[in-house]
Amino acid sequence: MNYTEEELIAGCKRRSAKHEEIFYKKYYGYVMGISLSYSKERDLALEITNDSFLKFFASIKKVESFQTVKAWLRRITVNTAIDYYRKNKKYQNHSDLEIDIPNEVEINALSSLGFEDIIKLINQLPEDHKLVFNLYEVEGYSHKEIADKMGITEGSSRVYLTRAKVRLRQLINTHLKEYEGR
Repeated sequence: MNYTEEELIAGCKRRSAKHEEIFYKKYYGYVMGISLSYSKERDLALEITNDSFLKFFASIKKVESFQTVKAWLRRITVNTAIDYYRKNKKYQNHSDLEIDIPNEVEINALSSLGFEDIIKLINQLPEDHKLVFNLYEVEGYSHKEIADKMGITEGSSRVYLTRAKVRLRQLINTHLKEYEGR
């Protein structure tokens, strides 16, 4: 049976398992896509996805209209990914390598890269750099907001973003050289 968005949300607010299942199936791809952009491992992204849905269903009564559902779900997913980062932060190995910052990237790399290629390159970044990059460049958070969410300083947020961009430039150049060599 097809439900309108309003009926689906109303059912979820009543905690109807049937409506929650339909909602989960409808938005699974959307939430999983967000989760994958914050996690290198598919299993962790699935964990973030499932926790995000649980948090969403627990807080759905706060949603006033069906138009805000997708934005609410995105915000919960991003915050859940940040929670996982903070929880696992102490287990991460950091290696701050000295990186030469190139003055220019001579090739317009993005024109020859597909979406999946870009995601693969971003996934090669260290977790903290990847998270700051996504929060700043994709989600539009300020360095202050990122620092507050991640429990780091604004300066660290800026450094992580700079290092992420430098590393991405290096990865893109490497990718292009490999592509040209084929």
